[in-house]
Amino acid sequence: MFGRLILLITALGSTVLAGTAGPGAKAVPTDEAAITHLVNRLTYGPRPGDVERIRAMGVEKWIDQQLSPDRIDNHALDARLARLETLALDSRTIIQDYAEPAMAERQQRKLDESRELGTGSREPGSGNAEPNMLPAAGSRMPSEAERKDREVLTDLEEAKLLRALYGERQLEEVLVDFWFNHFNVFAGKGQTRNYVNDYEREAIRPYVLGKFRDMLGATAKHPAMLFYLDNWQSSVAGATGATGARGAAGAAGARRVTGINENYARELLELHTLGVDGGYTQQDVVNVARAFTGWTMRPREGSGFIFAPGRHDRDEKIVLGHTIRGGGGIDDGERVLDIVAAHPSTARHIAKELAIRFVSDDPPAALIDRTAAVFTSTKGDLRAVVRSIITSPEFYAADARRAKVKTPFEFVVSALRATGADVRTALPLARTLRDMGMPLYFCQPPTGYDDTAATWVSAGALVSRMNFAVDLAKNQVRGVRVPLSEEQTMALKIGAPEFQRQ
Repeated sequence: MFGRLILLITALGSTVLAGTAGPGAKAVPTDEAAITHLVNRLTYGPRPGDVERIRAMGVEKWIDQQLSPDRIDNHALDARLARLETLALDSRTIIQDYAEPAMAERQQRKLDESRELGTGSREPGSGNAEPNMLPAAGSRMPSEAERKDREVLTDLEEAKLLRALYGERQLEEVLVDFWFNHFNVFAGKGQTRNYVNDYEREAIRPYVLGKFRDMLGATAKHPAMLFYLDNWQSSVAGATGATGARGAAGAAGARRVTGINENYARELLELHTLGVDGGYTQQDVVNVARAFTGWTMRPREGSGFIFAPGRHDRDEKIVLGHTIRGGGGIDDGERVLDIVAAHPSTARHIAKELAIRFVSDDPPAALIDRTAAVFTSTKGDLRAVVRSIITSPEFYAADARRAKVKTPFEFVVSALRATGADVRTALPLARTLRDMGMPLYFCQPPTGYDDTAATWVSAGALVSRMNFAVDLAKNQVRGVRVPLSEEQTMALKIGAPEFQRQ
């Protein structure tokens, strides 16, 4: 009876991962505590029987399998995802069939209301509100077009939860979450929301165990990133904004563009590659921004990446000591990506971020050094980098175990996995995460959601987690059924106040 309660308490606690194996590293431990630690770090938490299954399979074989997710049968998850009809849609379809009809309807309604009032007032609540938020009590219910538009993001939220809950390719899902945060885009910013589905599917997921340079290039060219960090508007001074088949050189229609925008250039250096202390200067930021002029898109059309040569700065640029000759066109941006992907500061920055995710909030310097060396020697092979961490002595060290505080997403999912819960609909869980301060795909800063305890540990946050655990134990979480007997449920109800004070 108290086994499930212990599992819930464990879900409230911490998770851990590994370091980097160097020459002569010891064999991976296979005792129960080590396997439990491994599962807590490489998955979204152990399900009943997982530790025994991994021991029977062999720990190293299971690690190899998780590092090669294409070899893992995931059909049970696929069946759960099949009803989410928008997941496989391209951005053009999403904009034309979902976003545009809802936008046209909202504009017509505001026009009609303005005429009735005899003013140009805006509809209360219009603007940049999260499009997947349900209307407040007493407010107007969404129309069919608005409901359909919101479905794009609610399908994506539900899919993320279902993949974490029921997917067998657990390490892949952990890494998709990690790299989406690393290359974060905010679904609440204008047209970005219409591209998030495609962004995760095409620019993140295929590369999490591939080459870092490939993922860096995919995110740089994706419309979600181009719009979110404004590079689609960046242009050499004096260019006009016509695009491709429509005319001259840009993506914003026949209008003057605003000039060079440094937003993407700065985040590329500070967050995506070198790190804030990576040795770049403000002049590097300017020259990187110049190199990416003309990298653009056609917003509200669902187009992919477009290079507009008439908007590109063709003069010579110097980036991190490398000279980029004038007249290179699109290759100027590609050259910048090559330079920063191979930079020693990038190797160290990525090594530290992964070590923080898998080992501790303050990972050992020796682990970071070895991981950075693997990144450099393999030219950014992320499978090799992750393997070096999760088979390292630091990963299994006693002070690494239970050293990580879970994010709200990790906490909720691990509690559900630990109790063997049956999730019939995950949308109420997405709302729970919003209440806990972690709305999926709606992290506004380019840093993404933090992965350290300081962000998530507070009195209010812990109360929210304990309340969720108690509701789960009492089978009072909407859309979720926990397989407890009546006697177990009653015992947990009686013990709930004491549990809440732990």
